[in-house]
Order: sequence, then structure tokens, then C-alpha cells
Amino acid sequence: MTAKQPSDAKSDKHKRAMQKQKAKVDQHIEEAAEERGVLIVLTGNGKGKSSSAFGMVMRALGYDQKVGVIQFIKGQQLSGEEIYLRDHCPQIDFYQMGTGFTWDTQDRDADIAAAKITWAKAEAMLKDDSFQLVILDELTYMIAYKYLDEQLILDALRNRPDNQSVVVTGRGGGSALQELADTVSEIKEIKHAFKAGVKARKGVDF
Repeated sequence: MTAKQPSDAKSDKHKRAMQKQKAKVDQHIEEAAEERGVLIVLTGNGKGKSSSAFGMVMRALGYDQKVGVIQFIKGQQLSGEEIYLRDHCPQIDFYQMGTGFTWDTQDRDADIAAAKITWAKAEAMLKDDSFQLVILDELTYMIAYKYLDEQLILDALRNRPDNQSVVVTGRGGGSALQELADTVSEIKEIKHAFKAGVKARKGVDF
């Protein structure tokens, strides 16, 4: 009998490992029988939280789903996402608070007033079962800065339509929001070009 070559043994080992992995994946798929929308929180101090959320917007559009986007704490300058969605995706309901970053306005009362107006738009989407995906970009700051009532937000997220998925982005946001969420992902900063003196770039940073 011819002895197996090292490459054959390695192939057999890989095949057994992949078969074992496939069995685990298949089991998880079989166990995931509940059909409903999910609440996803994208947090952490790294770059890419909003970008990830807008990736999900594009995914939902691929399935002709109705999408709503609300942006809190964004600059007055238009972002690339907003420009593209407004020009090419008129079916998306898009609302931006538009006051600029809170460190730019330096006016807490004005920021709170703008936050309440913006939240009213978000709250309406969270009650409308025609929206299959709602993005609440930078909502966590509304909780952290106490611009909006935390319990009001949690109740609206908890009582939204069963078929509706929501993505909340931003640093922090408190433990209660994370406990309510179905999925929480933390994006960690390792390096950032801006800290090395590199200017923010169109199409990459905004």
C-alpha cells in the first residue's frame, strides 16, 4: 500500500475540519427559526460605523425594501451618502438634523430643540410598518448628551413593528440600549490618518 503524501494528509485534515465547521453552521441555521426584524447597534471609537450602516441600506435596496435614514449630529456640509441617496434613491426617506456637530454649535438649547424635531421624524418611522429598515445614525449621542429622554427612545425601539430592522450608530449610548439590541458590534480604532495630520477625504471620510 502506498503511503499518503504530506499534501494528501493535509488535504484530509482540512476536509475533516471543514466538514465539522459545516455541521456547526448548518445546526445554527436550523436553530434560527424566528422570523422578525432586528435591532443592531454599531458602536466603538473606530471609523466605519455609519459606513457599515449605509452598506446595509444598499443591501436592503437590492431587495426593493423601503428604507428610512435619520442622521443626528452631522455637519452642515452634505455627506457623500446624502448626495448619492438624494440624487439616485428618491424612494428613501432621508432626514438630517443639519445643525452641525455639537462642538460647532456650542448651543445646548438649540441642539436639544433640533434633536426633538429630528426624533419626531424617527419616531414616526418606528411606528410605520412599511419601513423594513431604519437607520438612526449617531443616535447614541442624543442619549449620552441627554438631549432626548433615554426611556422614550428605548420604548420606541422596543415597540416598533415586528418586521422592521433598525440600525443605531454612534459611540456609547448606554448599557440599556445594548441590552435591548439583538446585535452589538464594536469598531475599535487602531490607527487613524487624521491624527497623523492627514485631511479628511471626500468619498472616504464624508
